Amino acid sequence: MSENIDPRARFFDLLRAAVSDATLVKLTLGKPCGADATLQNIFVRPIALKAGPHFAFVSRHATRDLTKNFSPEETIAEIDRRLGDDFLDAHLFTTGQTAQLELKHAGRARLHLTKAIRGETTPSPRPAAHDRAKHHLVSADASWLRALGVTNDRGRPRQGMADKFSQIQKFAELLSHLLNEADLPSDRALHVVDMGAGKGYLTFAIADILGNRATVEGIEARPELVALCNRLAQENKLSNLKFSAGHIADASLPAADVLIALHACDTATDDALAKGVAAGAKLIVVAPCCQKELRPQLTAPPVLAAALRHGIFQERSAEFVTDALRAQLLEWAGYKTKVFEFISTEHTAKNLMIAAIKAHPPGDAAIAQRARDLAHFYGIRRQKLAAHLGFAFAP
Repeated sequence: MSENIDPRARFFDLLRAAVSDATLVKLTLGKPCGADATLQNIFVRPIALKAGPHFAFVSRHATRDLTKNFSPEETIAEIDRRLGDDFLDAHLFTTGQTAQLELKHAGRARLHLTKAIRGETTPSPRPAAHDRAKHHLVSADASWLRALGVTNDRGRPRQGMADKFSQIQKFAELLSHLLNEADLPSDRALHVVDMGAGKGYLTFAIADILGNRATVEGIEARPELVALCNRLAQENKLSNLKFSAGHIADASLPAADVLIALHACDTATDDALAKGVAAGAKLIVVAPCCQKELRPQLTAPPVLAAALRHGIFQERSAEFVTDALRAQLLEWAGYKTKVFEFISTEHTAKNLMIAAIKAHPPGDAAIAQRARDLAHFYGIRRQKLAAHLGFAFAP
């Protein structure tokens, strides 16, 4: 782009055209810089109201989401007001291209434009029917959902698959938020790896929502699932998606931007986390399960000895200590972490998620001491992720 063209002015020219031509698919505002420390992102999408076309602004705060609707004219003004005051990044998605505006220090700005790959088309945006209509990042009509047996020909969950459908949608929503928080490269396609992909429900969802912005690789130990998923990816024209056979611990991963490992059993989660750190991933997302490694090591502190006589409390303590240590070790490795339930327990009992976003240099001494203190309190002498990272509980 010529240096004589103001990047911000060019971005708003594209935005006004997308609003006027009804080609805007969605817009995100990220990299918060305002006075409200709880405000994380704003997501904008077209909706159809009785008063005519509008745009829904979903402001994502730390503990709640707020939605407000704006007319087309108000939408342009609101985004203009927010950029610079509250956010430093805007990502516009239209039917023909994407445009990312990055505001820098001293009033400088950069604009990145990416056109749709030739031979691929982006579907025209379909405004939500009304405020009450449920909006999904993954369309219920997606052909791959039908191919995997999640939905029927009418775009409704098949019998017994309603929980899986909800899980897919919630994961897509959470991932879109995390992708906007992470400092990911915008001048090339992202490399996303899903380790222990299984039947690929969530791997397909990642490829769907990212489109030509990323290449997505699913790694799965069972060759029959790898063959099935590769066939379905080809049949459903997801050219950015492929699956490879292999175990998480043995996978060769020289580089990755985003690493995901959902429900990798016991220390396989530690293997995946270590692979992500070693590959320089800017975003790592895991949903641990079967945290068994530390339970034999737990030495009850005197104040907890009576409670930890009960097996159920031992099991839950082992789960807590395992994932708390994982979070602290990731922080020591240079990441900002979030630990939360990503979906209701009515849909799945395995609902804890650890998200890690690269944020600072590794090796902070204070973080290391906190991890050692926690391990010492519970009598932990060794742990798989610590061993992978070369972290010693006894300095």
